[in-house]
Amino acid sequence: MSDCAIRTTDLTRDFGTLRAVDRLSLEVPAGAIFGFLGPNGSGKTTTIRLLLGLLEPTSGTATVLGQDARTDPGAIRNRCGALLEYSGLYERMTAQDNLDFYARVWHLRPDERRERVRDLLTGLGLWDRRREIVGSWSRGMKQKLAVARALLHRPALVFLDEPTAGLDPIAAAALRDDLTRLARREGVTVFLTTHNLAEAEKLCDQVGVIRSGRLLAVGRPDELRAQARRDRMEVTGRGIDERVVQLVGTQPAVETAEMGEGRMTLRLRDGQDTSPLVALLVREGVAIDEVRKGGADLEEAFMALVGTDA
Repeated sequence: MSDCAIRTTDLTRDFGTLRAVDRLSLEVPAGAIFGFLGPNGSGKTTTIRLLLGLLEPTSGTATVLGQDARTDPGAIRNRCGALLEYSGLYERMTAQDNLDFYARVWHLRPDERRERVRDLLTGLGLWDRRREIVGSWSRGMKQKLAVARALLHRPALVFLDEPTAGLDPIAAAALRDDLTRLARREGVTVFLTTHNLAEAEKLCDQVGVIRSGRLLAVGRPDELRAQARRDRMEVTGRGIDERVVQLVGTQPAVETAEMGEGRMTLRLRDGQDTSPLVALLVREGVAIDEVRKGGADLEEAFMALVGTDA
């Protein structure tokens, strides 16, 4: 069995004159939780639909679980779970009946259906509420049940499109914890899109950043943070004013300089010596309390890649 759950080569999809996905080449390891990050309209959802064979590519190839997405879409969908725009739940049915219905669709045996439904509902903390009508539930509980629906037939790969969108922080954290635990237990590969960068950092083994259909970076969250750290320097102290910031911004090592309250944040150019910056600040009368290179989080790395208008 391949150790790669998803592989795309120059995958491209046009809608008229709009190129939604632009020569995407990507590999997602089997068993990983992979986060696909990008601003609205960047091509995330279109990519999922291409991988599931719901859209045909304009050019390029996509292989999912060893199957070609163009020629074997049915085989891919049989082996995958998906939670996309709609939950797929029947709100006038109970939670247990929802999962039992889908278990029948997937042709699970009666004994297997009962065991699987109980297992998933228990794992998500929903077993005691299994006989409640789903329409009366909160959005967070519905999303948990929708995740259970996507995992019901033991797929090798599950696609989740913004699974915590619209949830309050407590519900989002609960779903995130449940998802991580279930994914590890089931040994399933997870491909999820999200705007929540803190969520991606907590959930994902790897992340990919996409903008305007183009893949900008792929790596572990700590690798993307490290990339941002190399380019960032923060100075705190007294005497930092607009004149000093403008002067520092003209130095060869500095790409941009921004002033905050009692601090200055610099975006640095690669390969430049930054030690003269400290000497310059001292000469200009700045009483430096701290100089810190790094400290970037995934959000700063993301913004550095896609730009501040994302």
